[in-house]
Parts: sequence; C-alpha cells; structure tokens
Amino acid sequence: MANSILRIPVVLRMRGRSRSAHYLDIQLGLFPHPVKIGPRASGHPENEVTAVNAARIAGKSTDEIRALVAYLESARGNLE
Repeated sequence: MANSILRIPVVLRMRGRSRSAHYLDIQLGLFPHPVKIGPRASGHPENEVTAVNAARIAGKSTDEIRALVAYLESARGNLE
C-alpha cells in the first residue's frame, strides 16, 4: 500500500484538532513535523497521522506519544 501525504485540512479532520492546537502539538513533540512536498507546500505522511491517532485511542501517555513521534521522524530517513 502506498503511503499518501495528507494536506493540513485532511489532517485536522482526522485528528479532530484546530489548526492552532495542531501546531502546538508539533511544537510540544506530540505530533510529527510536516514534510515539504514543494516550494510552498507541506503535508503529513498518512501512516504517521494514523500511528499517532492510534496511540491516542490506546490511551498512551504523553511521554509514550513523544517517543513514538521521535521514532516516526527518525524512520523517515530509513525509507527505501
């Protein structure tokens, strides 16, 4: 299955968060940073959005979610 890059309106709907809360989560390490997809465009890999949502649903702690986010961001460089 291909991994889609989702633009911010879709991500906000999937997360049920406002734009400001979304960017605060990124700043606090509770959600991965977006990836650049063009000179003036960015988005979030769908698998990362799904993984963080699943962790929240599973009741993971803030520290566990931060660790997940760090892992997801570091795994970006290991793609083939």
